[in-house]
Amino acid sequence: MIGKAIRLERIINRNTKKTVIVPMDHGITVGPIPGLVNMQKTVSEIVKGGANAIILHKGIVTSGHRRSGKDIGLILHLSASTNLSPDPNEKVIVSTVEEAIVLGADAVSIHINLGADTEAEMLKNFGMIAKDCMKWAMPLVAMMYTRGKKIEREDDVKVVKHAARVAAEMGADIVKVSYTGSAETFYEVVQGCPIPVVIAGGEKIDSEEEFLKLVKDAMSAGAGGVSIGRNAFQHKEPRLMVRTISNIVHNKISVEEAIKILNKNNRS
Repeated sequence: MIGKAIRLERIINRNTKKTVIVPMDHGITVGPIPGLVNMQKTVSEIVKGGANAIILHKGIVTSGHRRSGKDIGLILHLSASTNLSPDPNEKVIVSTVEEAIVLGADAVSIHINLGADTEAEMLKNFGMIAKDCMKWAMPLVAMMYTRGKKIEREDDVKVVKHAARVAAEMGADIVKVSYTGSAETFYEVVQGCPIPVVIAGGEKIDSEEEFLKLVKDAMSAGAGGVSIGRNAFQHKEPRLMVRTISNIVHNKISVEEAIKILNKNNRS
């Protein structure tokens, strides 16, 4: 579909075929956490840092997207739950593909928790959204997590590669999963999934070197890019961190080079 191909080019680097996505949909789940209080300022910093795309809920799109002088892909998030819910793992559909089109989005995303008590309903919604995306030639990003009674570790390669494959089987164009802890195990995830696999940044990591090594290892394993939220927008200099991540993803710089860039700019 030419329409989908055109939209994908707005969220994936045309030359490297990789992507740096910064999700900022956390406001519904946990409220206005640090980094997401002044959305217009944060979005501007992320855009200027050179991210390929951002993920927002529909009510936040007007808070600064494409108003900072540089273009960036917009992914509209369609599912939600709050940590105040009796079951935060139950994600429900709160927006539509049609709304995404009206808002000028380049893609949509959904969140699925495999293993949760409500997995069946979430997969049903996944199927319906995938159908609408096919109808409108809209790219679909699936955030696939493994959370439930049968899940001992969310980053276990066995469940992560299963989650990635489910996304591909259901019709997603890009899948976001937890990092499995090593390049060797993440390679298994990538090999078993025919669509681009991007890693989730997860909780804020205090060590910049540890975080950047995680990004580098994932890319060396064949990841299609990254989807980094808190480790980007909660950094003391979000623009600089996004630029550094982008250099690893697109320009293949080493962790040592990345740390030097951060340290040099932090001193200036």
